[in-house]
Amino acid sequence: MTVKVIGLMNLADHSAFDQYRSQVGRTVELYQGKITSRGSIESILWNELGSQPFNAIVELEFPNSECVQSWANSEDYLNLIPIRNKAMQLTLFTVT
Repeated sequence: MTVKVIGLMNLADHSAFDQYRSQVGRTVELYQGKITSRGSIESILWNELGSQPFNAIVELEFPNSECVQSWANSEDYLNLIPIRNKAMQLTLFTVT
């Protein structure tokens, strides 16, 4: 079963984000994933849950949950977290 990973981002440092974005795709591909969509938020229609603000999204796709977990916990990806933390605040979740 294909698993989607959705990231809600609040970008803080665009230079750091460019650095992160230039490297993260390779880590996703190493674990059989692909980036299927990314973009800026145009408008929020409802926020009844009171979610923290976010201004960009990313959607990834992996063949299964094992690949997602392997990627998320890989040294390849974990090495990018200091850059990611400078670039943004992130909520990342899976959808099946």
